[in-house]
Amino acid sequence: MTSIKDLAERFFVACETGQGWDACREHCHPDATFSAQAPALAEITSLEGYTEWIKGLYTFVTEPRYDLKSFAVDEARGNVTTFAVFYGTHTGEGGPVPATGKSASTEYCYCIEVDDGRIRHMTKVWNDTVACQQLGWM
Repeated sequence: MTSIKDLAERFFVACETGQGWDACREHCHPDATFSAQAPALAEITSLEGYTEWIKGLYTFVTEPRYDLKSFAVDEARGNVTTFAVFYGTHTGEGGPVPATGKSASTEYCYCIEVDDGRIRHMTKVWNDTVACQQLGWM
């Protein structure tokens, strides 16, 4: 059986490189849920929806990358917590406004909950207002 560390790492890389649900689904329960207290993500309640949102973001935010700062495993509680910084520039067509040419450097955390060897739920902690301001969307 795969460790929760390995499972979460493979999921994190697939998600954060914009591979979408096709690459992420093997690590998750089919009905895995998602939550965030960020207005930009308010309508997304499934992990499938979130991974597809990231994939879509990468169609108009160019040079996307992340810098993983922390990766902590809590075996007793069956979860993994990450802290990372996302970088990208809005130069492509799409998004909430025409391309702004502005860049973002935005911090975020994930709490990835694992049950029966697969991801059951993920919570994202993120200040989307700061990211949207940096990108010139508000």
